[in-house]
Amino acid sequence: MTTSPRGAVLQRDGETYAIIPSLNGGLLDLPTLKKLTEVVEKYQIPIVKLTGAQRLALVGMQGKDVENIWNDLGMEPAPAVGNVVRSIQTCPGNAVCKNGKQNSLALSSKLQELFLGKGLPSKLKMGVSGCPICCAEPWLRDIGLFGKSDGWTVVVGGCAAGRPRIADFITEGLSDDKAVELVGKIINVYADNAKKGERIGKLIDRIGLEEFKALI
Repeated sequence: MTTSPRGAVLQRDGETYAIIPSLNGGLLDLPTLKKLTEVVEKYQIPIVKLTGAQRLALVGMQGKDVENIWNDLGMEPAPAVGNVVRSIQTCPGNAVCKNGKQNSLALSSKLQELFLGKGLPSKLKMGVSGCPICCAEPWLRDIGLFGKSDGWTVVVGGCAAGRPRIADFITEGLSDDKAVELVGKIINVYADNAKKGERIGKLIDRIGLEEFKALI
């Protein structure tokens, strides 16, 4: 069995690879855009795709080029696969959006800094929206947060997989610090109580919502 290059996923053709650089909150600045343009041109990467999780996939490179591409980019791989905390989907929040009630970019950045890549019984996805319109789809994420005028609302257990599940309400009116603290507790409870391959929604269905709340 051939080991894939670092941070690379073998594609359908069995020959080429895709990589997904880590982006905090899906944000791109000018230096990063320049690096990406240079790398795509240098290695003739045929596909550059924005993913549904606000990540940037570079698709179609040769395995021998992958490590050089990482070095040229000066970026680290996003945890795109495996039983870990994945990149956090977020909206612009009150930094720019007229509907924003809370700073979703700042909260998402803090959560990503603390929890990104943490190993768990199954994959864990988060969504952070700055208002109840929920553009970052928190109701369909394992842990979802959305802002109101009085603070953050937290929901858990959502999933947009083959058997979708709407998240369960946990609490509301949290400050940034309290929201981060609660997310940490939820992740720890999940890590300690879930079976292998069992996502948060399935854990809640198995033990009951009230029992889950009691644990956190």
